[in-house]
Amino acid sequence: MGSCGTWAWQELLVLLSSVWLWVGSSQPTPPGSTHPPGSQLKFRLAGYPRKHNEGRVEVFYNDEWGTICDDDFTLANAHVLCRHLGFVAATGWAHSAKYGKGIGRIWLDNVNCAGGEKNIGDCKHRGWGNSDCSHEEDAGVICKDERIPGFKDSNVIETEQSHVEEVRLRPVVAGARRQLPVTEGIVEVRYKDGWAQICDEGWDSQNSRVVCGMMGFPAEKKVNRNFYKLFTERQQLNYRLHSVSCTGTEVHLSMCAFEFYRGNASAACGAGMPAVVSCVPGPLFATGNAHKKKQRQQQQSQPRIRLKGGAKVGEGRVEVLKSSEWGTICDDRWNLLSASVVCRELGFGSAREALTGARMGQGTGPIHMNEVQCLGTEKTLWSCPFKNITQEDCKHTEDAAIRCNIPYMGYETLIRLSGGRSRFEGRVEVAVGAGDGDQPRWGLVCGEGWGTLEAMVACRQLGLGFANHGLQIRLAGGRTAFEGRVEVKRGSKWGMVCSDGWTTKEAMVACRQLGLGYSVHAVTETWYWDASNVTEMVLSGVKCAGHEMSLSHCQHHGTSLNCRNTGTRFAAGVICSETASDLLLHAPLVQETAYIEDRPLHMLYCAAEENCLSSSARLANWPYGHRRLLRFSSQIHNNGRADFRPKAGRHSWVWHECHRHYHSMDIFTHYDILTPNGTKVAEGHKASFCLEDTECEEDVAKRYECANFGEQGITVGCWDLYRHDIDCQWIDITDVKPGNYILQVVINPNFEVAESDFTNNAMKCNCKYDGHRIWVHSCHIGDALSEEANKRFEQYPGQLNNQIS
Repeated sequence: MGSCGTWAWQELLVLLSSVWLWVGSSQPTPPGSTHPPGSQLKFRLAGYPRKHNEGRVEVFYNDEWGTICDDDFTLANAHVLCRHLGFVAATGWAHSAKYGKGIGRIWLDNVNCAGGEKNIGDCKHRGWGNSDCSHEEDAGVICKDERIPGFKDSNVIETEQSHVEEVRLRPVVAGARRQLPVTEGIVEVRYKDGWAQICDEGWDSQNSRVVCGMMGFPAEKKVNRNFYKLFTERQQLNYRLHSVSCTGTEVHLSMCAFEFYRGNASAACGAGMPAVVSCVPGPLFATGNAHKKKQRQQQQSQPRIRLKGGAKVGEGRVEVLKSSEWGTICDDRWNLLSASVVCRELGFGSAREALTGARMGQGTGPIHMNEVQCLGTEKTLWSCPFKNITQEDCKHTEDAAIRCNIPYMGYETLIRLSGGRSRFEGRVEVAVGAGDGDQPRWGLVCGEGWGTLEAMVACRQLGLGFANHGLQIRLAGGRTAFEGRVEVKRGSKWGMVCSDGWTTKEAMVACRQLGLGYSVHAVTETWYWDASNVTEMVLSGVKCAGHEMSLSHCQHHGTSLNCRNTGTRFAAGVICSETASDLLLHAPLVQETAYIEDRPLHMLYCAAEENCLSSSARLANWPYGHRRLLRFSSQIHNNGRADFRPKAGRHSWVWHECHRHYHSMDIFTHYDILTPNGTKVAEGHKASFCLEDTECEEDVAKRYECANFGEQGITVGCWDLYRHDIDCQWIDITDVKPGNYILQVVINPNFEVAESDFTNNAMKCNCKYDGHRIWVHSCHIGDALSEEANKRFEQYPGQLNNQIS
């Protein structure tokens, strides 16, 4: 395909439309169908690349096109769908969005057909619109290329396949071709094996707005048509669409009214020229001084809307700011129009998906809005009609979320994984020196300092979701580089893997991770961690905040490599996951349970052994005297989409004889007393004595229990309760003078375990200590308040008396 093929892979963003196979009118709804009386289900095949008898299955229900989830999908389901589409039978089916991800609702999930049904609606399923899937699980079918005799379709399948599959902006200025994102160019649609243009007769800003939204940009701007007219007069053009008429609120061009050219398309559009669009990038993707200035201005103003819990840029749970407190939106009547308003307000394009049912995890605090009904033209979500919420209306299990179109930046082409057992794991390899047409040079990332935050960025850049683990592995004590004891890094410490039960299977895994081929005692399988034979170290000193879109955006040593161990055995690796946990503390319980206890020293020997007292306790006259302890209960919830599990397996848990329990994490929580200016005057920490499901939400079963050396963890929808009366559930304030302070609690402080959101791991309270008693108030999660409210909290002047207003 030449240069067009190159542009296709580098610049296109997929517009998923379809061949329209309208069959509902020819097959009336059978009695007893599960779809509404009088409605006629319509089906079509969509996606790319495909043939006319295969594709992603889309169903028209309740005046909206949607897809079917591949969960429990079978060949029997495919038979029913293919016959409904006019084919004699199915020859197979496809999972995991083989034909591309659809848009809109996922109408059916867990479909179970016997095979003889006349309609997919007659099969067993979870109910219309009831799904726990994403469009990455859209099902497709492959039908036998033989039509049912006498089958009449209300829309005859055209041999030319009149549909719009993909849209792109093709830049024509030489400099713009090398720059990403592409913000301006000729609008082209995929046609057969190439690309075709759109006639701009009648083309207006509303059409441009839709195209820009698909490309990931919030707005459009005027373009110099004269320049492009001169350019296109010398080009051989092939027009595909004309008379395009959008309202500006559509999320895809295929949803606009348009016509296909028939006959000699190259001679068409006599009075016009190809449609050209210029887009305004959002702050995250802005380039140049003018854009950077605008970006700074937007960052200085307090945002009233944000996304939380998403693995990728431009996706997440929608949270809005009202009365200085962040809250969520109930998903009643949540749709693509409202979602697109949010996306554009945040500097992205139109919405790809409007997600319901807390698909991006549950939020905390208030639910500020319900039944949001945007027209799609609003500048901000607050301009849309909505209902105020009451506690009876919605719960956080109904939190709304979105996925937005974002500009194509090509970051995923500069990173890859090598040698893993699946596409979600492996050794990290990055491309450097890929500028001005040069071939990229692939190399390794130094494993020194590599941790969860860096792994999160790598998984995001790869488009593989969240980080499950950031890996560093080495061999030690061997006679050669190919042998030795296996050592794995856990936090800041290297440790050995115990040999009890060690088998060839474990040895194979270790050798793969070390990049040393396979174990000589292995069987015939040859999986290699070092699959690409890349051995050069090209990146070191990587230190990320966790929110970056690419490893290149993190701090690193640049061209001045500084890695003490530059061999492949010390390279960075990752295991990525589509979901992650999200821990947060129940702040009101801390406030309700805080009190002071003077505990005799003779009862604190075990606590002292585990470093749960301040350093001055070492100088005390043991066993006489006491320590003054600020005690409170901690209720730690998992509101994410994956169970929270300790990073270390049971083989490496530490047994503490004094307390007679295992630590699955050395430091699970930090407790601090701070002065108003941030100086730490007392501190404490607690290991994970026992991570387990103390209680769970309704309909959620407990999975983890510590008794009898059981598995430790916190299930999604459950919480772990550390009561105020257990050892180390305190801060030693013996040396703290009377005054006004801030109590701070941080969960998972060293980021040992990956979470979807670390910003809500801290909880803060104001407190007054008079030397005898303590008053704790205004407890809140770290990111629950507006910036202004947080400043008021941190600049709290303190109390003159013991009355809390």
